[in-house]
Amino acid sequence: MLCICWFVPIICRKFVFRIFCNMTEEVIIPYELPETEDHSFFFVNQRIDARMEAKLHRHDAWELYYVMHGHGTRMAGDTLQPFSAGDAVLIPPSMHHYWEYASASVDGEGCVHYLMVAFSHSFVVQCMESFPELRNRLSGLSFPVEAWKFGLESSRMIRKVLLRMNDADELDRLCEMLRLLPLIFASSDHTVAGKPIYVDKEVRRMQQICTYVMAHYVHAITLEEIAAETGMNRSAFCSYFKRHKGMTFSQFVTRYRLNTACELLKHSRKQVSEICFLVGFNDLPHFVRTFTKAEGMSPSKYRKQYRQEDLP
Repeated sequence: MLCICWFVPIICRKFVFRIFCNMTEEVIIPYELPETEDHSFFFVNQRIDARMEAKLHRHDAWELYYVMHGHGTRMAGDTLQPFSAGDAVLIPPSMHHYWEYASASVDGEGCVHYLMVAFSHSFVVQCMESFPELRNRLSGLSFPVEAWKFGLESSRMIRKVLLRMNDADELDRLCEMLRLLPLIFASSDHTVAGKPIYVDKEVRRMQQICTYVMAHYVHAITLEEIAAETGMNRSAFCSYFKRHKGMTFSQFVTRYRLNTACELLKHSRKQVSEICFLVGFNDLPHFVRTFTKAEGMSPSKYRKQYRQEDLP
């Protein structure tokens, strides 16, 4: 199913997709969006082959993305995180990002499903200037430069609005958009899901590091290995990574392994002992201690709590 709609006059924009070849060279493919003489935001309800969503790209619009079906790994700016059905994320303009769905998460037809709305910041400004009611809700707020992942309550409300938009005509969609803006920008239950990287060289390097971790996290990754991968010595790499991520590389890898473990606990029936080794830990007691310290509960309790919250 594909539903696309643009609203209110704005200049047609060019989405730029950046595909990294061997993580050292960039191939830039311009993609023209539909003409926007009669519309101002882009809404899509799409089921798509999972392989088509893995391209790193950026664009000059806000992107609100809700995952209906599927799970995988998301990169937003400098941050790599797992995602799953029910996640709602706001990506700010010009931030590099991609959504890579796990092949095992597709539906019976080999597809994943998401809802997405993209809109320019000028659209937000125009709405605030035109509607005092909206201006009263948004005035005094600082628009984020980071990506936001919304909490459970906001995500459910976002899903409801997007589904109403899907079933509405153009005018009703615009009304729903006016309801959506304060919902996302005045949210109080979001967490930071990525910070911007402003220099292309740093984008390539951090993407290279994250990709290496994704490919090798099930095994031990030494500092010598990852430093050599990025063309630095061990000392320089440690300083670089700590400066840009605010944590050590070991802490980053552990956090990625734990995030992956969380997704397996939520979306699979694998035993905790099996998950331990699948995500790169080689000692079950150590995995349980590390997980419990980070998440505030044991893996078994985490699985039980998530499934209780997921019940209608």
